[in-house]
Amino acid sequence: MRHPRRDSPHDPARPASSSLNSARRARELAGLPGQTVDVLVVGLGATGAAVALDAASRGLSVAAIDAHDLAFGTSRWSSKLIHGGLRYLASGQVDLAYESAVERGVLMRHTAPHLVRALPFVMPLTPMVSRSQALLTHAGLCAGDVLRRSARTGRGVLPGPRHLSRGQTLGMAPALRSYGLRGGLLSWDGQVCDDARLVTAIARTAAAHGARIITHCRALSVSGDGGQVRDELTGEEFTLRARSVINAAGVWAGQLAEGVRLRPSRGTHLVLRAESLAGAAPAAAVPPTALQVPVPGETNRFLLVLPQGDGRVYVGLTDEPADGPVPDVPEATEPEIGFLLDILGGALDVPVRRADVIGAFAGLRPLLDDGRAGDPTPTSDLSRRHAVLTAPDGLVTVVGGKLTTTRRVAQDAVDAVAGRLGAGRCRTGRLPLLGAADSRTLSGLDAPRRLVRRYGSEATEILALGREDPALLDPVAAGLPVIGAELVWAVRHEGAITESDVLDRRTRIGLVRADREAALPAARRALSA
Repeated sequence: MRHPRRDSPHDPARPASSSLNSARRARELAGLPGQTVDVLVVGLGATGAAVALDAASRGLSVAAIDAHDLAFGTSRWSSKLIHGGLRYLASGQVDLAYESAVERGVLMRHTAPHLVRALPFVMPLTPMVSRSQALLTHAGLCAGDVLRRSARTGRGVLPGPRHLSRGQTLGMAPALRSYGLRGGLLSWDGQVCDDARLVTAIARTAAAHGARIITHCRALSVSGDGGQVRDELTGEEFTLRARSVINAAGVWAGQLAEGVRLRPSRGTHLVLRAESLAGAAPAAAVPPTALQVPVPGETNRFLLVLPQGDGRVYVGLTDEPADGPVPDVPEATEPEIGFLLDILGGALDVPVRRADVIGAFAGLRPLLDDGRAGDPTPTSDLSRRHAVLTAPDGLVTVVGGKLTTTRRVAQDAVDAVAGRLGAGRCRTGRLPLLGAADSRTLSGLDAPRRLVRRYGSEATEILALGREDPALLDPVAAGLPVIGAELVWAVRHEGAITESDVLDRRTRIGLVRADREAALPAARRALSA
């Protein structure tokens, strides 16, 4: 193992705490000026957090900053899918599809089995789906199953695809319109319980390896040997020095790196309550099965109906060009909401109304522009490949990629600087994230299933907070599954500093405005405790 430098903030022989909180942030931020770290990471979305973990686990000293919070940008606005690259396979990008299948297996079997699990998808064979289209789709699913096998992900982790009868299809998805239904195609893919929780787990694992994780610290400018930053909580500005800098700012990366051009696209999802999809049937009759509804007129585009296990369902997603300035928080547009409702309504027995939409969210994909002026290529056709770009001054910028392939993206970014820093090989392919455990261990925990699905082996530690105050085991508001102990845990151990950190990212209460308002007093109590 590489020996730490004298100015390294972490000695690998002394394990660091994984807990992130305001006291640790203040202490570590105060210690950064005047030191030179091996790697300064800008951005703490999925890619930035994974870069911090990769570099720290190789024995490098790391400081990782974000202008806002963990998973503030695109990383929290995904479909929550850890997919095997079937779409890439259909477009002939076999290498990218294989990479996705491999990384899906890494997450499900090694690094995050507590957060990522198999999700069944049903594609209904309605009158809108021709028999030739059904055959083509089934062939694609079989090819995806070949990818699964080549990635060495067993059937015990992800079952294979198969045809469903009409009755079986309605049994798995009773909200579907039965008229003209010929049956369905069943397939399986990965689903993360919450993308922001995955980012938090990655960042805390990086902290456990000595990385300094500093949120609410904005990079004003960066170069290959450091950057000028501002503490967004105090307004203080200062210089950070580093032997290498990796710009992982996502859709904002081009604002920090000259010559990096992005063409962001907006992906919008609706938030519904499960009852809205049940029609006349009780909500309990709707199984946790995702729907994959073909978009009319498109050969390889689907509407996804994704159950979340907390009484909510996400419906998405769009792929629209997002020109102009990049907003901190993108907003779904009414035309996009109407488009999604129209496609969904064509597949259901009882259409979902606009009034049934209790929330919506939109994320911007950081797609790399190929530089062709006036390029008419739709953003839906732009490559999802990631790119690691090194500027003449040594600044490394990483853009593109998907949530599924985050670990590999980070590996490539750190590889770009590892040689001159004397770092060893990547270790993250078999490095469990905090809370990870095998299924037998997780099933044996004395904790509610919902907590285990979100926190893994740490679920019992959250429940233990109830010994301090039994009221922490109560829901934070009527009708919500989140308990007070989760909010306190977010503040003490997950780096939540503001109300938005607690409600919008450590939990996803804030996706529904009424729920957010109801839980706000509990968040304030947790922050003041």
